[in-house]
Amino acid sequence: MNDWQSWAAIVVFAGTYALIISEKIHRVAAALGGAGLMLAIRATDDTSAFYSEHSGIDWNVIFLLMGMMMIVGVLKKTGMFEYLAIWSVKRAKARPFRVMVMLIVITAVASALLDNVTTVLLIAPVTLLVCERLTLPVAPFLIAEVLASNIGGMSTLVGDPPNIIIASRAGLTFNDFLVHLAPLSALLILVLIAMCRWLFRKSFVYDEDRAAEVMELEESEAIRDPRLLVQGLIVLTLVVAGFVLHPVLHYEPSIVALLGAGLLIALSTAETGDVLKEVEWPTLAFFAGLFIMIGGLIETGVIGEVSKALADAIGDNELGGSMLLLSASAVLSGIIDNIPYVATMAPITSDLVEAMGGDTNHVMWWALAIGADLGGNATAIGASANVVVLGIAERNRTPISFWQFTKYGLVVTAVTVAISAGYVWLRYFALA
Repeated sequence: MNDWQSWAAIVVFAGTYALIISEKIHRVAAALGGAGLMLAIRATDDTSAFYSEHSGIDWNVIFLLMGMMMIVGVLKKTGMFEYLAIWSVKRAKARPFRVMVMLIVITAVASALLDNVTTVLLIAPVTLLVCERLTLPVAPFLIAEVLASNIGGMSTLVGDPPNIIIASRAGLTFNDFLVHLAPLSALLILVLIAMCRWLFRKSFVYDEDRAAEVMELEESEAIRDPRLLVQGLIVLTLVVAGFVLHPVLHYEPSIVALLGAGLLIALSTAETGDVLKEVEWPTLAFFAGLFIMIGGLIETGVIGEVSKALADAIGDNELGGSMLLLSASAVLSGIIDNIPYVATMAPITSDLVEAMGGDTNHVMWWALAIGADLGGNATAIGASANVVVLGIAERNRTPISFWQFTKYGLVVTAVTVAISAGYVWLRYFALA
């Protein structure tokens, strides 16, 4: 990494990241500007940026988001989200903290079956309506859900995209992730609930009059189009089944989502133009710019050098190596998207496992998965779900700033990663 392009790529990425953090210009403009500079200095080119599987725009992520946003756009017209909002508030007796706990648990469980981005796309509209009904601040509830989605998504093969990459490289199954990571995920969700009670304590203001109004509502009256709701739920069920059966069907989630969106629009009376208006186009543009910038770091060898330095530091020390890999992955995944990071680190981890004489279920794989998945909670752009929720919040005129998210995300990440390090030590070394 001695050529000028590598250093120029670092300067461009760091400068863009600083602009995103400062919020002096919109994050979409910063990301697209950074992507343009990466192309201008030839840190990457059009072929690598738009067609490369490992160092360009991840079209699977882009089209997965677009397909699910279209499905959610149709479901919005049915009144389903209003129904769920009233139902959840009534079950929680309109108590704000109980509502947050319910939404956290629902989000975590759903993120284990769907990918976490799809989950927050479905849960966020419900949350906005709940907070509107109870006159509660939206940001704490959305932030708590994002944190829960990243923790819950860690528990299964399909819950977080990095898990799919790791499973493919290591030959791991759906059940392997359940056995090794689901217990940790469940523990961390309980920890998250306890932390949210403290972190957002000023937000749990109980308004008795508003609570009484909501408790008197009849949720069934919120359904505006029963026929469209049935169609939407059938398609959504098929899409979820496609996600879960990915190891068998071998259809990428993006294809499943686009097929579902196309089918739902064809079956329903929804206007295609109206549905496309529900797509968060600025969010998709932000992801495209971010992917191109990270692709520049990959093409110039910057990420590869960081990964190799990490591998050299680990050597054949399993305990020290797993702890270093877990913590370093958490830090790096909070700065760059965890998908290209894991794609770069997976072959290096494979070599480490082989050098240590390990098997498929080696601790190094789980250290990589835990660090990459939990590290996404550290900053507002650390994981795809974070960026999506920030886009939804902004569109609904309740913007969440970079630092507003990050000040909570850093605390939760530090605690959950520390607990995870103890889990790794206890399960794979102390009790091995």
